[in-house]
Parts: sequence; C-alpha cells; structure tokens
Amino acid sequence: MEPKLSGINTLALSIFEINKEKGFWDKERNIGEMLMLVTSELGEAMEAHRKGKFANWENFEKDKFNINENSAFQNHIKDSFEDEIADAVIRLLDMSAGLGINLEKQIEAKINYNKTREKLHGKKY
Repeated sequence: MEPKLSGINTLALSIFEINKEKGFWDKERNIGEMLMLVTSELGEAMEAHRKGKFANWENFEKDKFNINENSAFQNHIKDSFEDEIADAVIRLLDMSAGLGINLEKQIEAKINYNKTREKLHGKKY
C-alpha cells in the first residue's frame, strides 16, 4: 500500500523528483555516501555559524526585484548557516523519498515514543 503523501512526505517526494530530473538518481545510490553528504552539510553549517554568516532575508527581498532572484540568493542567502541547514534537510528528505521511507509516519511514531521516555532520556545531557 502506498503511503499517504502529505506534509513532509509531499516535500520529500518533490525534492526527490527534482533530483531525479537532475540525474542524481540515474544509478543506484550509496547509502553511506548519502549520509556523509548530510554530515558534510552540517559541518558547513557549523563553519557558517562560527564565521557569523547568516541569511539576510531583508536584503534578499529587496534585491530579488532589483537584480534577480538567483543573484539575490547568492548575495544574501547562499552558504549561510540557514542555507546549510536547509541543504542537510533537503538531502535527508531526498534520501528518504528515494528509499521509500514514510517520514511522516516514522517521525510521528518517534515523537510518541519519546513522550514516554524519562527526562533527558535517562542521560546526563
């Protein structure tokens, strides 16, 4: 039975379809490589945060009409902390859809399970 596509599953499927069109799924994907690419995006997010590089949405909104949206994105959003976090999430969603994981169902089940766990899940931090 096909999973109900709504919310995060719909977003994941959309990302997957775009990436299929761009050739990322033309051959079988290596799971380890896909996971390490998520990790690399998180490392880039850490570096952007360390450098104080954050998205400037106010300037983006101004410039997207004055120059063009792609240039405004490159000038004010690209490689920022927020952009790198988005890259990591996009990679996870793409992988999940490509592997047929129903993230919505999985996340809901995990949230419900975590509600039953003790404070800090029994750890010090």
